[in-house]
Amino acid sequence: MRFLVRRFAHAVLLLFAVSLLSFALLQLAPGDFFDGLRLDPEISAQTIDGLRAQYGLDRPLPVRYERWLASALHGQLGFSLAYRSPVGPILRERARNTLLLTGTATILAWILAIPIGIWTATAKGKWPDHISGLATSTLLTIPDLLLFLLLLLLAVRTGWFPAGGMVSPAGDANVTFWARVWDIARHLVLPAAGLAVVALPMLVRHIRSSMIDVLGSPFIRAARAHGIRRGRIIFRYALPAAANPLISLFGLSIAGLLSASALAEVVLSWPGMGPLLIDSLLARDVYVVAGTVMFAAVFLIGGNLLADLLLFAFDPRIRVE
Repeated sequence: MRFLVRRFAHAVLLLFAVSLLSFALLQLAPGDFFDGLRLDPEISAQTIDGLRAQYGLDRPLPVRYERWLASALHGQLGFSLAYRSPVGPILRERARNTLLLTGTATILAWILAIPIGIWTATAKGKWPDHISGLATSTLLTIPDLLLFLLLLLLAVRTGWFPAGGMVSPAGDANVTFWARVWDIARHLVLPAAGLAVVALPMLVRHIRSSMIDVLGSPFIRAARAHGIRRGRIIFRYALPAAANPLISLFGLSIAGLLSASALAEVVLSWPGMGPLLIDSLLARDVYVVAGTVMFAAVFLIGGNLLADLLLFAFDPRIRVE
C-alpha cells in the first residue's frame, strides 16, 4: 500500500505541475479568441472588451487558473469559445477515439515485436538477425509523415481501405451493431498499422537486446548444461528475466504512440485529439488546448504508473525494497 500511495501521490503532483505550467504558458501567450474580431471594422472595441469580460478573459491569471481548476474537478475543464460548450464532453469523445487507435496500435506492435525480438536474439549473427536489423534500420529512417502519406496514397489508389474518417457516411439508420463494428475496424486498419510500424523498430531492438543479455547469463548456461529444452529455457526462464526493462519500455511506448498518433490522426483524418488540438491552437481556444494537454499528461502518467505497478507485481526485488 505504501508503494501504491507513493506512486499515486507522485502522479497527482505531476498532473498539478503540468496543469499549472501549461495553463500559465497558454494564458501568457499574446492574443486570444476574440482577436480576429478586431479586424472587423463593424465591431467596436467596447463590444470586444465586453465579450472578454463576459468569459473572464480580462481577469488576473491566478483567478482564471483557480476557476479553471474548479471546473476541471467537476469534469468540465472550462468552456470552449469555439464550440460553445464545456470542454470535458468534447474531449471525452475525442479521447475515446484516440484511445481506440493507440490501444489497438500498442497491442499490434507488441504482438509483432515480442516474437521478432526473441527470434532475432536466439539467431544472433545469423541471417534472420541481419534481415531484421536491416528492416528496423530502414523503418527508423522513414519519417512518420512520409509513412502516413504513403498509407493515405495506398488507400486512395487501391480503394482497399477507407481514405479517412472513423465511420462511413451516414446511410441506413437500421444498420446492425456488428456492421458498425466492422465499419470502424476497416477505418482503423491504416492508422493503427501505421502507428504500429512507427513503434515496431524500437520495440524489436530493445527486446532483442534484453534477451541477448539474459541468454548469455550463467543461469541460462547452467540450464542448457542440464539438458532443458530450448523452448522452455527461452519462455520459462529467459523471457521472465528480461521482462523488467520491457515493462518499463511499455510505459514509454504508450507516450511515444500518443505523440505519433496526433500526426496520424491529422493525415488520415481520424477524429481524435490531434486534429482537435490543431484546430484549437489556430482558433486560440485556450481551454480546449489546456484540456487536451491534460488528457495527454494523464495518458502518459497513467502508462508509467501502470508500468510501475507491473514491475511491483513481477519483480520481488522491488517489493522487498
